[in-house]
Amino acid sequence: MELSKTDAPLNILVVGLGLIGGSFAASLRDCGENFHLMGFDLRDEYIEEAVSLGIVSEGCDDFESAVSKADVIQISVPMLAMPKVLGQLKGLDLNGKVITDVGSCKGSLVKAAQDIFGQVPENLVPGHPIAGSEKSGVTAAKSGLFKSHKVILTPLENTDPSALSLIRYLWQCCGAQVNAMDVQRHDEVLAMTSHLPHLLAFSLVDTLAGNPENQDIFRYAAGGFRDFTRIAGSDPVMWHDIALGNSDAILASLDQFSEGLVHLRQAIVEKDSKSLLATFERARTARQHFASMLERRAYMATLNENQGDSVTFVAQPGGTLKGELRVPGDKSISHRSIMLGALAEGETIIDGFLEGEDSLATLQAFRDMGVDIEGPHDGRVVIHGVGMQGLKPPVGPLYLGNAGTAMRLMAGLMSAQRFDVTLTGDQSLSSRPMDRVVNPLVEMGAEIETAAGGRPPLKIKGGKSLKGIDYEMPMASAQVQSCLLLAGMYAEGETSATAPGVVRDHTNRMLTGFGYPLKVDNARVSIQGGGQLSSTAIDVPGDISSAAFFIVAATIASGSDLLLTHVGINPTRTGVISILQLMGADITLLNEREVGGELVADIRVRSAILKGIDIPLKLVPLAIDEFPVLFIAAACAEGTTTLRGAAELRVKESDRIQSMVDGLVALGIDAEALVDGMVIRGGRPFCAGTVDSHGDHRIAMAFVIASLRSQGEVRILDCAHVATSFPNFVRLASRAGLTLSTEGIQA
Repeated sequence: MELSKTDAPLNILVVGLGLIGGSFAASLRDCGENFHLMGFDLRDEYIEEAVSLGIVSEGCDDFESAVSKADVIQISVPMLAMPKVLGQLKGLDLNGKVITDVGSCKGSLVKAAQDIFGQVPENLVPGHPIAGSEKSGVTAAKSGLFKSHKVILTPLENTDPSALSLIRYLWQCCGAQVNAMDVQRHDEVLAMTSHLPHLLAFSLVDTLAGNPENQDIFRYAAGGFRDFTRIAGSDPVMWHDIALGNSDAILASLDQFSEGLVHLRQAIVEKDSKSLLATFERARTARQHFASMLERRAYMATLNENQGDSVTFVAQPGGTLKGELRVPGDKSISHRSIMLGALAEGETIIDGFLEGEDSLATLQAFRDMGVDIEGPHDGRVVIHGVGMQGLKPPVGPLYLGNAGTAMRLMAGLMSAQRFDVTLTGDQSLSSRPMDRVVNPLVEMGAEIETAAGGRPPLKIKGGKSLKGIDYEMPMASAQVQSCLLLAGMYAEGETSATAPGVVRDHTNRMLTGFGYPLKVDNARVSIQGGGQLSSTAIDVPGDISSAAFFIVAATIASGSDLLLTHVGINPTRTGVISILQLMGADITLLNEREVGGELVADIRVRSAILKGIDIPLKLVPLAIDEFPVLFIAAACAEGTTTLRGAAELRVKESDRIQSMVDGLVALGIDAEALVDGMVIRGGRPFCAGTVDSHGDHRIAMAFVIASLRSQGEVRILDCAHVATSFPNFVRLASRAGLTLSTEGIQA
């Protein structure tokens, strides 16, 4: 619902003029919309202060009269006082009015409404802003308190959609990010993430205050103590009400925390260094993972489609690349090393691990299933494998962020476990179809439930016996083949996958390195179930997909001479080099060698004049991830470049064909989308302009490279996902010779 300036004002009554109610009114006052703000409180002085501070336009000392004039009634009183307010409302005419609240416990509010009204009224929209201060009272209220903070609405099945829409709109006017959550789930989550920390802070300060040495304790307390205990300065009445109003969930969280504290104490008593380090390492990495996950609103359905990460790349024109670079480790190998290392017997040591969000999500998923993992520390990860049957049920869904590779490969592994598991991801991953792995897994005996269109989340039933199949893949896909091979390790009999074209063989090589035999017969790969994995050492080479951006950059930037060291040149991945060489690129492979079963080389690239070509079909699957930046090279080449046979690009993180065409055209390039490819008529410079990456990391980085041949500044929108595959891209690109900066905050 949106209100125009000519509409009659929307009358909003805030019942309870404390910090939250007062800040809600102040934020609406300053948002520029046509609202008439009224305030009611049992304390006359609060009403007078709210009026004198301009927080509300009208102070009300008669509840019934105030309600009669209101269109929206927000209940901002302590939790245990809410039933009394609801009881007063029951006897009044509420027709056409919308009621909401700001309480931290939704179950107790809903129960009170059921008891008082007989059922929860359709016009009641329970809500909870995740914002506050240790200060209280109307004098602490401030406009902007909710800006960029989450507000959780917990609508019920009978909630009026128009009422829900109006309350969502009001919170958006306050600058909040509005999310939706089930009532019970809300109370469970808030008990652990908000209520428990507050109670711990109160208890810690109270305990230390009673210590005879309390003066020295508080005098020498460091910043960490002050930060943690700041919330102990919060309103005691409010937290008294929360503790009683959400008692069941809070007691459960206290019990869980107490168990962890007992284990920690025991580890210290027994001087169990391994257990202590594992606890601290899990906590450190879990905090980083959860911070990223919650920024992307993993478990809460967003109610504002226009919200999201706001990161813009700003690339200035020109530049030359010289010197030596090492790009991050190969993402495909990093994913697989975690999975197989976790299932191996013994200790697996990984060097060169890609510390990007995708790989870290995979790592966290296996930590969530009971695998002790040390690191990453400067690219080194140590995995204490649990064996083929050693994974434990996770306590909740496994969140994989933006990692499509992880989800498709883990679908195979999880289908064979004894426990149920749900694989989920961020908004981008949740839009990608998973049927191409789900269908053959179901044929093997797996039970998998997907969302509409075969999309995540994947709810996988445990305890199913898998049987090997001989699967003819409809299209060449390393992810599908790898998924089936990983499931095949647990299946009865032989599992095989035959591809109609070349696919990456990282899984084949790594299974062999972990001592699990498989057969490769041309395009057919097969594996026998029932084997074991043995720990090994892995040195992850630089990702050729990441190197591709700098290979193209050094090729199109005049005067460049760049050496990229320790890059993986797996024969199933080198299509980008072959295509560029056919276009006239000056690329030389030096110091070729084999490391851990993977071919590695140093790649020297010097600037060259490119010509357009028809890209050979046989090279398409060998460069499928590198086409965004290859399209940039084609735009710089003299003549026409044509790509066909790449329909898979339509279902990547974005529709990479259409996204690249739109961006190229926006920068003045003659580009035409085909159903399965693209035609680019190159030879002219890029003009200045703005392009939308559509949240696709490879498209964002590709258009950064275009700036080397642009006539002005190139701005690329929606670039937060670059960290999924290429952490520190901005720093490395700047070091290489590009002029690149960012606007916004990366999640």
